[in-house]
Amino acid sequence: MEARAEGASRAPGSEEAAGKYYANSSDLNDLYSHINTKISNIKASLQLRKIDREPSLKTVVGKVVHEMFLLNNLLNNLELEFHHQERQQSQLKGFQESIEKDYNEAQHLRENLPIYLPSAVPNSMVSLAVKSEEPCKVSQPERAKKPTKESKQIKEVPFLTSEEFESVPAYMRGRLTYNQVNAVIQEINKAVVSKYKILRQPAKAMSSAVRNLFFRFQEEETKDTKGEFFIVEADIDEFTQLKADKRFHSILTILRHCQRVREIRGSKLVRYAIC
Repeated sequence: MEARAEGASRAPGSEEAAGKYYANSSDLNDLYSHINTKISNIKASLQLRKIDREPSLKTVVGKVVHEMFLLNNLLNNLELEFHHQERQQSQLKGFQESIEKDYNEAQHLRENLPIYLPSAVPNSMVSLAVKSEEPCKVSQPERAKKPTKESKQIKEVPFLTSEEFESVPAYMRGRLTYNQVNAVIQEINKAVVSKYKILRQPAKAMSSAVRNLFFRFQEEETKDTKGEFFIVEADIDEFTQLKADKRFHSILTILRHCQRVREIRGSKLVRYAIC
């Protein structure tokens, strides 16, 4: 009867849990050690609950509380400093991106600096402004001078502006850059000036080589080139370091598109006239 009552008083499922625990334990020594550990933990918890009631430990507990308070303040300050450093890092990252952007723009401007920069005020306007500031003088009749033969100024190809270059169709520009086109214009002007300086030299001052060039220039003249300044590919080879290759002709196509030069054909020769 007692065994039955004891079995009835047990919680349902307790025998099953005990059976599982015994199955997991290697022997009764492990069970004994486990129970002793639990008892030791309970005793330590009970002692800690009464620690503040013992006069000898009140001072220690007060110091521990004080140190914990200081540690908590230190952790709070560290958290504030961390957020401050995080904000500064974000600001510095923004500054870095802005500086890199400005540097890239400056580098782009440096690499694409125009060879030719037109003056803001033409020389003629400056001379007019200077003359307008001078006091008016009574004009006096000048002595008649012998009229001199004035030579026509040699016409040169104006450099392209960045806006003009950007307006050129992409298929026409290809991989050519603004500076490359203006560099070719500079060489073309060099050839034009060299050619027409020879044409204006007196025949007596010419060497044999220059005289041969002079005769070639005259042979290349036609009725269509009268009053025009023009060069041919032979002049490019003679007076510049350029080569009349595919890239050179691509740049000439751009110059024709921008109305800087035009072609005059005749006698199986292409003449590039300055517009």
